[in-house]
Amino acid sequence: MERKKRVVIGLSGGIDSAISCYLLKNKGYEVIGLFMRNWDSFLNNDFLGNKTSFDDQCPQEKDYEDAKDVAKFFGIELHRVDFVKEYWDDVFSYLIEEYKKGRTPNPDIFCNKYIKFAKFADFAFNKLNADYIATGHYAKTKDCKLYKAFDDTKDQSYFLAQLSNKQLEKVIFPLDSITKKEVRLIANKLGLSIANKKDSTGICFIGERKFTEFLENYIPSKPGNIIDIATNKVVGKHIGAMYYTIGQRKGLNLGGYALPYFVVGHNLKDRILYVANERNKEYLLSNSLVAINTNFLETNFDKNNLTAKFRYRQKDIKIDLEILDNNKVLIKYDYLEAITPGQQVVVYEKDKVILGAIIDKVFYDGKEKTYI
Repeated sequence: MERKKRVVIGLSGGIDSAISCYLLKNKGYEVIGLFMRNWDSFLNNDFLGNKTSFDDQCPQEKDYEDAKDVAKFFGIELHRVDFVKEYWDDVFSYLIEEYKKGRTPNPDIFCNKYIKFAKFADFAFNKLNADYIATGHYAKTKDCKLYKAFDDTKDQSYFLAQLSNKQLEKVIFPLDSITKKEVRLIANKLGLSIANKKDSTGICFIGERKFTEFLENYIPSKPGNIIDIATNKVVGKHIGAMYYTIGQRKGLNLGGYALPYFVVGHNLKDRILYVANERNKEYLLSNSLVAINTNFLETNFDKNNLTAKFRYRQKDIKIDLEILDNNKVLIKYDYLEAITPGQQVVVYEKDKVILGAIIDKVFYDGKEKTYI
């Protein structure tokens, strides 16, 4: 008798990975669970902004308990592995260095590239003899290509666009054709203890944090002036320009003005945070960008039929794409607000992911927006 194909699934303690496990077992796979621990609050000096610092049980350990319950429910093995150092070296250090430069990185993207589909995959294939790996992502893969999931409201292809075709070769996304609502219904019908558990939020594998305070653990505060970029007048004080992102409206502590302000840029050298109000929204607008570290998942595409997302959950925007030297791309689009260096742009042809790249420079009518 031919042996069952072995799939090692990332069991996070959440509902999506649990139902992914259920669907894999129903398809006849031999399923093994693997729980990852990638963050240690005490080792990583994660105290400011962390409301769970002194809880009896940290959120990750609670998630591990939930993962054990799921594994027991489905009668599968569960292994545990720590990638705390690898996460710090390959994901978190990059995040901090980008914030120091006044950019806004997305750690989930590099968590997928370097941890979930690299370190995790290596462990699964080399230590647990997996034929495939699986995760609870809402996405679809076919012939080593990446596509959007059926549930467009939950699609996570944006976060997976830095994976290589090789990394996608032996990956299964069991939730590719199912909606989140259906996932909840299945979990409740099965009677899973986590059927109504809230989805995880916050930083990948770290969780919810008061973000400015959290960054102060790793980037010293450098107070300075908040300046209205249109009038060049000081309108307030900040604790560190690098803590704020383009388009941010909350947390500026600028009361008493007729119109609310939003962040449009910063000068880290002179410790200036630039803001504007609704009368001066042009400072938030752009219509082209140059992106670097381009990861092509498809090279055969129709240049006249491309769209892009510049942040997760954003509506697809029609674009023009030009491939430049040195792994860069030029992307043109109708005027948009708050396109932010350090974030990722993902280009699609219909539902297929063409490329992911990191936004490096942003332009307004051909002129670079140097203050962001």
